[in-house]
Amino acid sequence: MSAEVGLASVRGPQDVKRMSPEELALLATEIRDFLVAKVSRTGGHLGPNLGVVELTLAMHRVFDSPSDRFLFDTGHQAYVHKMVTGRQEGFDHLRQRGGLSGYPNRAESEHDIIENSHASTALSYADGLAKAYALRGEARHVVAVVGDGALTGGMCWEALNNIATTRNPLVIIVNDNGRSYAPTIGGLADHLSTLRLNPGYEKVLDLVKDALGATPLVGKPMYEVLHAVKTGIKDAVAPQAMFEDLGIKYVGPIDGHDIAAVESALRRAKGFGGPVIVHAVTRKGYGYRPAEEDEADCLHSPSTFDVETGKLLAAPSVKWTQVFADELVAIADERPDVVGITAAMGEPTGIATLARKYPSRVYDVGIAEQHAATSAAGLAIGGLHPVVAVYATFLNRAFDQVLLDVAMHKLPVTFVLDRAGITGPDGPSHYGIWDMSVFGVVPGLRIAAPRDAATLREELREAVAVDDGPTVLRFPTGSVATDLPAVRRVGPVDVLVESGSRDVLLVAVGAFGQLGVDAAARVAEHGYGVTVVDPRWVRPVPGELVDLARDHRLVVTVEDGVRAGGVGDALAKALRDADVDVPLRDIGVPSEWHPHGSRAQILADLGLTAQDVARDVTGWLSRLDETVAPTHVSI
Repeated sequence: MSAEVGLASVRGPQDVKRMSPEELALLATEIRDFLVAKVSRTGGHLGPNLGVVELTLAMHRVFDSPSDRFLFDTGHQAYVHKMVTGRQEGFDHLRQRGGLSGYPNRAESEHDIIENSHASTALSYADGLAKAYALRGEARHVVAVVGDGALTGGMCWEALNNIATTRNPLVIIVNDNGRSYAPTIGGLADHLSTLRLNPGYEKVLDLVKDALGATPLVGKPMYEVLHAVKTGIKDAVAPQAMFEDLGIKYVGPIDGHDIAAVESALRRAKGFGGPVIVHAVTRKGYGYRPAEEDEADCLHSPSTFDVETGKLLAAPSVKWTQVFADELVAIADERPDVVGITAAMGEPTGIATLARKYPSRVYDVGIAEQHAATSAAGLAIGGLHPVVAVYATFLNRAFDQVLLDVAMHKLPVTFVLDRAGITGPDGPSHYGIWDMSVFGVVPGLRIAAPRDAATLREELREAVAVDDGPTVLRFPTGSVATDLPAVRRVGPVDVLVESGSRDVLLVAVGAFGQLGVDAAARVAEHGYGVTVVDPRWVRPVPGELVDLARDHRLVVTVEDGVRAGGVGDALAKALRDADVDVPLRDIGVPSEWHPHGSRAQILADLGLTAQDVARDVTGWLSRLDETVAPTHVSI
C-alpha cells in the first residue's frame, strides 16, 4: 500500500469512503501499527482501540460525520475515529500537555460532540439528541457505540427503555468484546438480518396477526405458533441475544472485524428509519499479539511499553493501589466479615488481589456504582463489613446511595477511593477532586487521607474498625510516597514539623504531607515558626486540630481537592463555631475544568508546589506583621 493511498492520505471520512475492500484491509493493518507505535511512547488506551478498527472504518463509510453524530461510550475507544477525522499528527503527544485528549474532545474537532469518559451515558445523550433533531425537523442519524461492559450500567437500560418508544433514526452499536461464542456469520444470518429490518416484513406480520385474530378459535393460537417459529429461528441463528424483549430492532451478532459485514449491517440499520441495535462481536487488543495474550486486560491502558514484547518500560515501584490491596488481604485474613466490592475495576483498584485469595468474598457488580453502594448497605445490614473500591471520580455517581442508603442507616461501609486528586493524562472527567467536598456534607461519614504507605495501612484498619457509620479512604494514583514519620500525635492528628514560635499552622492534607514539610523549611528561612500537621481524618474536623489552630497567628490548609466545600472550608467553619478568631487561608484546586497533562504540570499550574505554598505563606505572614506593627507619626 503506497503512502498516497494509505493512512497518510486519510484527512477525513471522505478518504475512507472511496477505498476499495483491499485498500481498507491494508489500512486497518496500518492503523493498528500506528496505534501500537504511538501509544507505546505516550501510554494510553491501546486494547480497546485495537478492537474497534474495522468497526470505526465501517461507521465512517456508511454515515456522514459530522452531520450524522457519533457518540462513543465511554470514549476511550475513539482513537481510530480521531485518526479518520484528521488528527493523526496529534498522536505524538497523546494525553500530554498540548496534545490530543485520550477521549473525544469538542475543542479538537467538529466530529466530536460529547466528552464523556464515564461509562453508560452515551445512550441517554443519543436519545435526547435524536429527539432534538426530530423536533427540529433535521434529517440526521445518531450513532452510539456502547460496549458490553457499559451495558452493565443502569443508565443504559433506562435510556433503552425510552429509545424503544420512539421512531427516531438512532443506531446503537454494541461493541461486544466479552462474549465467548463465535459470531453468527454466513448467508442465512445475513438474510435474516435483512428480513428483520424490512418494514414490509413487519407489515406482513401485522396483517397476519389481524387476519388470524379475526378467526375464532384458530386465529390466536395459530399466530402464537407462527410467532414462536419466528422467534425460534432467530434464537437458533443468534443465541443469547441480549435485546429480544426491548422492542428495538436487533441485528447480530456480526463479526466486528469484518468490514464488509459491519458495513452491510450498518447500511440496513441506517435505512430502517427507527432505532436499531447492531451487535458486533470484537476482540479487545485484536491484531497485536502482546495485547491478545495479556489475560488481565488485553493491554487496556498501558504506560509506555516495548513494541516487540508489550512489556512496560517504567521501572517497577510500589503503587498506592498495591499497598491498599495487600493490607486489605491481611485484614481479610483476620476478619471473615470483611468483603470487597468493585464496579468493573477489579485490577485497577486492587480488589482483584482479594478476589484471588477469597473469590467468594468479592463482588464485581459491573459499571454500576449506585448498585455497589446500596448492595454494600445490604451486606452491612447482613452483618458484614464491605469495602467498596472505586475511582474517586466515579463515586460521585452514587452520592444519593451513600447519603440515604448507607449513611442514614449508620451502616459500616468503607469506600476506598483510588485516583483521588489530580490524576493527569486522563483529563478533567477523571480528576478525583470532588470527593472531599461532595461527601463532606454527609452526616456521620468519616474521611481519611493517608500521606504514605504506613498511614494508608493504618487508616484502612481504622476505617474497617468503625461500626457505626460509613468511612472513606482516599489516595492518589502512581507511586506511593516515601514514609514520612510524625514528630508526635495529638489525638488523630500527626505533627510533622514543630518549631519554637507558632506563627503558622500548615495543614497538609494526605499526599501533600511532604509538600508541607518542604514548604515549612522555606518559610523558616524567613524567620517564621511553622507547625506542619497531617489531620489524617479530615472529616469531621478533629477537635484537636481546632485547638492547635488556636495557638497560632495564621492557619493555612493545602489540599488536593476543590477549595469550595473542601477541608479548608470545613476547618474555617469549625474555627468559627469554636470562637477561634485566627485568620485562615486555603490552598487547593479551583472549581474549574482543568486540561489534561502530567500531575506535576497541573499541580505547578495551580500553585500546588512547595515553592508556591512557601511564597504565599510568607506573604500572608508579612502582611500580618504590617497590620500589627505600631504606627509612627512624624511631628
